[in-house]
Amino acid sequence: MATSAIDVNDAAAIKAVQEGLVVYDRTSWGRIKISDDDRLRFLHNQSTNNIQQLKPGQGCDTVFVNSTARTLDLVTAYIQDDAVLLLVSPNRREFLMQWLDRYIFFADKVQLTDVTNETATFSVLGPGSDPAIEKLGAGAIIGQPYGTHLLIPIAGQEDKSILVAVGSGLASPGYTLTLPIAEKEKVWNQLVENGAVSLSDRAWDMLRILQGRPEPDRELTEDYNPLEVGLWQTISLNKGCYIGQETITRLNTYKGVKQHLWGIRLTAPVELGSPITIGDEKVGKLTSYTETLDGHFGLGYIRTKAGGAGLKVFVGDVEGEIVEVPFISYEYPDSDVYEK
Repeated sequence: MATSAIDVNDAAAIKAVQEGLVVYDRTSWGRIKISDDDRLRFLHNQSTNNIQQLKPGQGCDTVFVNSTARTLDLVTAYIQDDAVLLLVSPNRREFLMQWLDRYIFFADKVQLTDVTNETATFSVLGPGSDPAIEKLGAGAIIGQPYGTHLLIPIAGQEDKSILVAVGSGLASPGYTLTLPIAEKEKVWNQLVENGAVSLSDRAWDMLRILQGRPEPDRELTEDYNPLEVGLWQTISLNKGCYIGQETITRLNTYKGVKQHLWGIRLTAPVELGSPITIGDEKVGKLTSYTETLDGHFGLGYIRTKAGGAGLKVFVGDVEGEIVEVPFISYEYPDSDVYEK
């Protein structure tokens, strides 16, 4: 996303992520409920993480990939008593409903329900998020592992609740709230009254790029697999068969990842899709760009043999330096346990 000068509100919100409390409206993201008896087995077989080992109240990030392990979407799964709630990217909601439906066979006890229009989602970020979550009545999840969640009953509505989960959707500390759409304004106002600063879509995208969260149609496409993206925390290497498993296992076994996603500190604006070069040799491609409070920054895939952090490159005709970003990993894992 090319940007012009950063406005005062965005600058204040970015500062609040580091020093205070921020709320971001993710209601445009998709929410898919998977229910019935075979829900865990079904999701386990359709994505990269070890879903069947999770218990109600736990959650994780997982990746949907195609048969050759090319990325479709990075989603968060929340395991509930009677269903699994998936938080999916805004532009993948309808696609994933159709994709998942293709793999439900006659004997499968699986129900898919798109609950996007009847729900809302907020991310609450920053060091002030713990006190804010405690005021909502969800203090029990403070300090718990990523994806841990609980349901907070809504007063006067016995059948309605707010799902509060550990994890902001970025590398910044925080929480994710999913709630009935009718409660959206009330909960938003409560967070603002507790000191939360509103984060714009543009500021979220700046943070996404700075921290390295991959996005569909940018870093998550059928040109890349989740190992190249660095999403090791979403991959189980011991869970058995799933779509794309053979490719992922082979790439890990033979250390065959040929390119990696990196951050790129830039000296000037650049165009999306620009080639990344060293001398006359093309070594990669720019996938995202933003102007930041400190200059210019991008994400791009770099050939493994070219090098990594500290590497000097050109993006188009603009000088750049390769840097690590915190959302993703750069090393092959030693175990089957991944948490973020």
